[in-house]
Amino acid sequence: MDTETAPQFCSIVPPQILHRLARSSDERVAQAAHRTLTVRSTIIGKREVRARAPRPGGPTAGGLIPPSLQERTRRPSARPDAQPALPTEQTSPHRTVYDAQRKTQLPGVLARGEGDPASADESVNEAYDGLGATWALLHESFGRDSLDDNGLALIASVHYDQDFDNAYWDGEQMVFGDGDGVYFSSFTDSVDVIGHELAHGLIQYTAGLVYVGQSGALNESVSDVIGAMVKQRQLKQTAAQADWLIGEGLFTDRVQGVALRSMKAPGTAYDDPHLGKDPQPATMDDYRHLPHDDSGDNGGVHINSGIPNHAFYLAATAIGGHSWESIGPIWYDTITVGRLPKDADFAAFAAATLRAAGTRYGVRSAQQQAVEEAWKTVKVL
Repeated sequence: MDTETAPQFCSIVPPQILHRLARSSDERVAQAAHRTLTVRSTIIGKREVRARAPRPGGPTAGGLIPPSLQERTRRPSARPDAQPALPTEQTSPHRTVYDAQRKTQLPGVLARGEGDPASADESVNEAYDGLGATWALLHESFGRDSLDDNGLALIASVHYDQDFDNAYWDGEQMVFGDGDGVYFSSFTDSVDVIGHELAHGLIQYTAGLVYVGQSGALNESVSDVIGAMVKQRQLKQTAAQADWLIGEGLFTDRVQGVALRSMKAPGTAYDDPHLGKDPQPATMDDYRHLPHDDSGDNGGVHINSGIPNHAFYLAATAIGGHSWESIGPIWYDTITVGRLPKDADFAAFAAATLRAAGTRYGVRSAQQQAVEEAWKTVKVL
């Protein structure tokens, strides 16, 4: 199978953490990690079959847009110098949250639809609000109508499986586990996790970055960028005020760590005897060359994403203000204008962000220079 049709499993928890927990002496923790890894393998297998099967509608981003979604008409992306469309009364999110009832059959039982009153279930409400916060970022900041720019319904299932230690985007919907209760709490607790996973859907409909090696790390990084902006926008924080943590609140008090990743200081998010130490590099000096298979996290997509993550943080804080208003549009333009190769490496992506910054703010503008300096600092340029 070529890289364009390689199956993806876009989850928030890196597999190396799950493999460590699967060796835990705590039977409940080990079983939860085993089940989570088994679901990962099962979904990858199903996607491999889907990718090999003939699909209507011709090529798709990464070969992973399911037939049920391909039938939707997709509007062309706006030019990078175009102004975001003004929100209209007719444009609104279409959210549906289901309760999987700790089973693995999706989507589950309907728990809350668009416009319905709040549920008695906290996870249902957190998922509903997170879907809305992500939709609002895309629409109000970038003029985009949902993930596909054509009003795609946002679907999520909560309470997936028993003690499931992950959240993931499966190509059609969001799925949230409740965690094992020992090291991980509910995966709807962090709005940036919801934004991150929905961003994989955004990438699916735009750049289609292949989920392996540097393009896969970019896929993960752009998803972290969207997740961070969703969180910062919700909290009304400037780039200087934000903590730049991804997955804050997922760990229980038992874990020696603050989050899954830190965009501000990659490699410092956690250092725990059970989970291991955060392996993310901040610059190319510490880039990890790993096997391009499941044992190597597809070439370290959750690890090496620390490098472009750090570049975004550096540029955002150099430019100042709110990230979704200043640097966010540059990254959004980069993945939506259609000139970025699906197998783009870090250097190609960096060059594309410089072009996007020049188009939006002007050649040699302060914004473009901040982006350039950030990529130089992480030693990509």
